[in-house]
Amino acid sequence: MTAQQLYDARLKRVMDAVAVKEPDQVPIVPVFQAFPVNYGGGNIADAMKDFDHGARAYDNFYKDFQPDLGWDPILMFPTSYLESSGITWFKWPGKHLDDHTQMYQFIEDEYMKGDEYGEAITDMTKFMMNKWMPRSFANFQGLAKLDFRNNMWFGHMGSLATFSDPEVIQTLEAMVETGKNLMDWFIKLGGYQAHMKKDLGIPLLYAGFAYAPFDMIGDSLRGTPGILMDMYDHREELLQLIDVVTDYAIKDTIAGCSGKDTPFVWFWLHKGLDSFMSDEQFKTFYWPSLRRYLTEVAEAGLTPMVYVEGAYNNRLEYLSEVPPGKMVYSFEYTDMGAAKQALGGHSCIMGDVPAVMLSYGEPEEVTEYCKRLIDTCAPGGGYIMDTGTMVDDAKPECIEAMFEATAKYGKR
Repeated sequence: MTAQQLYDARLKRVMDAVAVKEPDQVPIVPVFQAFPVNYGGGNIADAMKDFDHGARAYDNFYKDFQPDLGWDPILMFPTSYLESSGITWFKWPGKHLDDHTQMYQFIEDEYMKGDEYGEAITDMTKFMMNKWMPRSFANFQGLAKLDFRNNMWFGHMGSLATFSDPEVIQTLEAMVETGKNLMDWFIKLGGYQAHMKKDLGIPLLYAGFAYAPFDMIGDSLRGTPGILMDMYDHREELLQLIDVVTDYAIKDTIAGCSGKDTPFVWFWLHKGLDSFMSDEQFKTFYWPSLRRYLTEVAEAGLTPMVYVEGAYNNRLEYLSEVPPGKMVYSFEYTDMGAAKQALGGHSCIMGDVPAVMLSYGEPEEVTEYCKRLIDTCAPGGGYIMDTGTMVDDAKPECIEAMFEATAKYGKR
């Protein structure tokens, strides 16, 4: 088969599974993070500094493994951007962490204070420019001094005069450098995506990324302890901000992801798992905005790929409250038999080959686990083989066993 024929067959296979049909073969879409770089002979620090280093490692990986959807090197964030921006909430290989084995680490903090809800609700753009950006990027401190809200008539004179401030000038120079670094990276990513399609016949796994609105606030603004306390201390303000965030997130996601070669929008869920909040809190703070987000994205012709972190054994009843045959739930620790029972015939499910097994188990264990998943989840359609979480380190022979078991037992 030509690369284009392989590409078309793989994409159809996945879309059949999304539509809860039985494809010719159970698709395999393992969600890897650093594994392709580690396997392909590279190291993470060098892949972040040199795009071509990471691309060569990915090519080596794809020579041996042929998933139905695949990553480009997008998770290898360029060191040049991290350095020029002075990002405060990342630690990364080559600077803070080991070059070879560790991915970046997120430094959580209160990048929005508890008494600042009103500012964010009233004018999120101003809050992001004056508060969040300076707190998040050490080299962008001058943004705190800019304000365009009262520029009508001659109000612009004061705001424009601010651009003579040395700190503002330094910030603008750093932002220009950062923008150039990011645009160079985007161009290289686009080139690798074209290579995946034209030469490898592998559809890109994503059109874009999204998050539950509750997580957007908790992850990047308030921090986990902060937002959990806010459910009690700032209940109404939190609900108002969730609505604000949901409105623009839906619009931006649809605008940014529509028209791409593949329709997959990856939603990364963090704080809605069984052990993190009560059912009542989930129904109040987490699910309504996420359901609206998923529904509107699906109705726009895109395909939400919802990575369900942790266990959702007590949340499965909610996940069917979306349009049927339009999205995929990728489970980490949820009981897959229960997930099939709750969502079978309604939504496609993915998962949940354990990362621990792939790193420390034996190929025979992986084979048996994958066979059991296929026997449980594939009948009637709507199942995609996937790892339980993003994989950095794994035994190559265990990854090989996952691919081989899917090919052997997944034929329909």
